[in-house]
Amino acid sequence: MAKRVLIIGAGEAGRMILQEITQHPESGFEVAGFLDDEPSLKGRKVDGIPVLGQCADLVEVVRTIPVDEAIISVPSAEREFIRRIISLCRDAGLNYKIVPGLIEIIRGPARLDQIREVHPEDLLGRETVEFDEKAISEALAGRSVLVTGAGGSIGGEICRQVGRFDLEALLLLGRGENQIYDIEYEMRTRHPNIKTEALIADIRDEIGLRHLFERVRPQYVFHAAAHKHVHYMEAFPEEAVKNNVFGTANIINVCRESGVERLVMLSTDKAVEPEGVMGATKRLAEYLMANGARQAGGARLMTVRFGNVLGSRGSVVPLFIDQIRKGGPVTVSSPEASRFFMTLKEACMLVIQASILGKGGEIFILQMGQPIKIMEIAKDLIALHGLRPNIDVEVELIGLRPGEKLHESLLARAEAIEDSPHEYILTTRATIPDGLDIDEVLGKLKGMTDRGDGEAIKHLLNEIIPDACLPVREKR
Repeated sequence: MAKRVLIIGAGEAGRMILQEITQHPESGFEVAGFLDDEPSLKGRKVDGIPVLGQCADLVEVVRTIPVDEAIISVPSAEREFIRRIISLCRDAGLNYKIVPGLIEIIRGPARLDQIREVHPEDLLGRETVEFDEKAISEALAGRSVLVTGAGGSIGGEICRQVGRFDLEALLLLGRGENQIYDIEYEMRTRHPNIKTEALIADIRDEIGLRHLFERVRPQYVFHAAAHKHVHYMEAFPEEAVKNNVFGTANIINVCRESGVERLVMLSTDKAVEPEGVMGATKRLAEYLMANGARQAGGARLMTVRFGNVLGSRGSVVPLFIDQIRKGGPVTVSSPEASRFFMTLKEACMLVIQASILGKGGEIFILQMGQPIKIMEIAKDLIALHGLRPNIDVEVELIGLRPGEKLHESLLARAEAIEDSPHEYILTTRATIPDGLDIDEVLGKLKGMTDRGDGEAIKHLLNEIIPDACLPVREKR
């Protein structure tokens, strides 16, 4: 018996889906009708199929005629529209799926095998950004690529993305042997023609890194290793400095010494006007990259700034999904807190694209649209699970944790936007304060970390980063 579907959207994408179903009766689908918010279409037929009403009529239509599933086929839909349709489907007890975004439709007709479940990224309210994969493929083919932090969610995804580009070698560097084992096995299985090698090492060990880089001689390095959990770094500022600052300095040094051609470091929007140790140490790491880029010869050094990466380990989306599946509550810091969001693939492809766009010294930032309130993400994810916020699943306000900001920014006040060769990538440069002696700062930080003086570290970070506002105790 055919599954009767209601197509949401009678535009080009909806008509493509209708055509696919008509041409493939073996698919087991039958179109019951369209819903579309264009008033002039109500009561008319589109390609022989009736428009049964507007989207708001969904519940009444489902009561009137037998329907098994809704297919959301509005590729340019904003998140509020998708959320509204999901809510209506839930009220009607109707399953729902979605067709690809506009970019995928432009590439070719919508197909039945593209229809899928609604994903969190469908709620971003923008198209996911596409990158120049042809240029990337030409740049990386036959090259040796090393990824630090390769066992992490972002480092691992960088490995998956670069593995598609016919590398000579893929070098997986990390200190967590179990995670490195997993990504090594995956890469060897997926890409048996690429020489994949696991490198168990600590970026804080400059001597060990130097011996390793002299042996493996990578050409491209993607530096993803970092401590990123904001509240942990407030409690352990010495560890943030050791990993995010000294670790980055070590990577810069060994890249310059071993003939690396291009180094890209991953940073964060929390580095802008930082109120926590994690963001401040990443801002100092940006200074290190900018300082290294000024020096003649050696690798080209570039930085990318991320927003909140959907699906990365420790981000709000996996946390919310886990809380929803356990019945709640879903914990939100503040009803006003907002973040810039990007998909995991966008984040990793931005890193790779930056490696070929950069001339040296740039900071690349994805245009991520408007920031989204975390409360709205929580409610959207609850709705995606067919549940109602504060009825089926409680949303609990817990307050900002130490080091967290209410809102994030992408650019520091002193940073200017430069021309970018990519439509959706912003380009700027780190502005190192006049007179700041990087080597002197590193020397002071070394002494502070050696004696475990986290409070002194926070004071120093406030002094050297003009827009930093880390909470500190008064000096005696």
